[in-house]
Amino acid sequence: MEAAETPERESMEYDVVIVGAGPAGLAAAIRLKELDEKISVVVLEKGSEVGAHILSGAVIDPIGLDKLIPDWRDDPDRPLTTHVTEDRFLYLTEKGATKLPNILMPKLMNNHGSYIGSLGRLTQWLAARAEGLGVEIYPGFAAAEILTDDKGAVIGVATGDMGIGRDGKPGPAYQPGMALLGRYTLIGEGARGSLAKELIARFALDEGREPAKFGIGLKELWEVEPDKHKPGLIQHSFGWPLDNKTGGGSFLYHFGENQVAIGFVVHLNYENPHLEPFQEFQRFKTHPAIKSLLEGGQRVSYGARAITEGGIQSVPKLVFPGGALIGCSAGFVNVPRIKGTHNAMLSGMLAAEHVAGALGEGRSHDTVESFEASWRESEIGHDLKKVRNVKPLWSRFGTRLGVMLGGLDMWTNSLFGFSFFGTMGHEKPDYACLKPASECPKIDYPKPDGVITFDKPSSVFLSNTNHEEDQPVHLRLADPMMQKESEWAVFAGPSARYCPAGVYEWVQEDGAEPRFVINAQNCVHCKTCDIKDPNRNITWVPPQGGEGPIYVGM
Repeated sequence: MEAAETPERESMEYDVVIVGAGPAGLAAAIRLKELDEKISVVVLEKGSEVGAHILSGAVIDPIGLDKLIPDWRDDPDRPLTTHVTEDRFLYLTEKGATKLPNILMPKLMNNHGSYIGSLGRLTQWLAARAEGLGVEIYPGFAAAEILTDDKGAVIGVATGDMGIGRDGKPGPAYQPGMALLGRYTLIGEGARGSLAKELIARFALDEGREPAKFGIGLKELWEVEPDKHKPGLIQHSFGWPLDNKTGGGSFLYHFGENQVAIGFVVHLNYENPHLEPFQEFQRFKTHPAIKSLLEGGQRVSYGARAITEGGIQSVPKLVFPGGALIGCSAGFVNVPRIKGTHNAMLSGMLAAEHVAGALGEGRSHDTVESFEASWRESEIGHDLKKVRNVKPLWSRFGTRLGVMLGGLDMWTNSLFGFSFFGTMGHEKPDYACLKPASECPKIDYPKPDGVITFDKPSSVFLSNTNHEEDQPVHLRLADPMMQKESEWAVFAGPSARYCPAGVYEWVQEDGAEPRFVINAQNCVHCKTCDIKDPNRNITWVPPQGGEGPIYVGM
């Protein structure tokens, strides 16, 4: 929206506006204040509190935290206390598990020196540090709109209006959004953020890049029996229950007081529209090597989130007039390591340093090209370059051969700095990967037992998700007829399966025509629909600020 079209609303001015109180946004805010305490910084967070929407494994490489706050280990209230003590890598068949020798794994896959913990708690700790430095943080305010000047440069963001009814009209509790104006705006919304998506399209930031690629990560937090708990143990697996053509795998991390984070990732370039990531996760937990750990335990939380998987080939241009992309908005996840926090923090700090330099020169609303020019030669670029072919090899050759070739490629990159494969491409975006339902086998999933495996409604309940029902649906359907003629008739309604929260349903009653139902109040903000819909017919936009999941300890 052009500045001249901006409706009347209150505004506040800052040097830097940051969207997203994740590790990237908070690291940027802290670094800006460290460089110059006079720089005014505001951070907007759409969750009801910092950490409410944060979901990660999480095994955290402390390189970013060490660089930002070198003495963080001295804080008695530090959020990370469990060191990684043991790595396990398994290949699963339906009934068996083969442990891969650690000596065969590339050194960069070694997690010793990393920490297991809750990324949500880490962001809460970082937020307290940022506020102590004078950063203003506003949770419960979703950045819903990009504001630009008459030249098209970004001059800030506007928060969404509150109290709009389902009919699109202001209700009795209506409150207009606020304009947060900044000399520079940093976008750290996480994977597939709505503003980042808009900016990438508006400024053609992905021109010359490979398609963005994603996975869906599903996670449960369990309290297990004390005699089964092994603090510091992390375990990754691939193979069953996914077939050889479908990429993905599991993680299992022991930390805290008898806590185990268990999760499952499915690459969103899968072909079979009958596949259901949530059900694959539940089925995975029935494997003898996993079920025995969970028996006698209790599931305490659940969540799901899209993960960026494109790697260095898919990272868009980071800068645009008036701002930059940071963290997972840019796609800095190291896919084989299932880690992005370290690069998110490093990118936030690097952006802060270049923006602070521009502010020091009296600049504003221009393109900070020095940030774009620097990141590939930074720790971020070096980290991503070594693993750039793992995802393409897996996608092209399947799990068994692809993982072996990916391992070889990581060895040659780590030891000799070169790849036999050069830099491979991703071929096509995830939404274009589904095959017609008639060409794919149906998958029969077992019913949940309510002890080890569960259904979506009980899982969403554990995510503490809440939305005011009398508001415009934040999952926007561009063409209802296309949804019926293609998503249903050709692909057999995969939205009801790829969504991990039961948002989408195809309802048929008494022989009537199928009806597409959107249960927006269930949405956990994973963004999978915005990525995987075969016609790109569904667009995710933020609901009212403060709504969505409230993850505890995730």
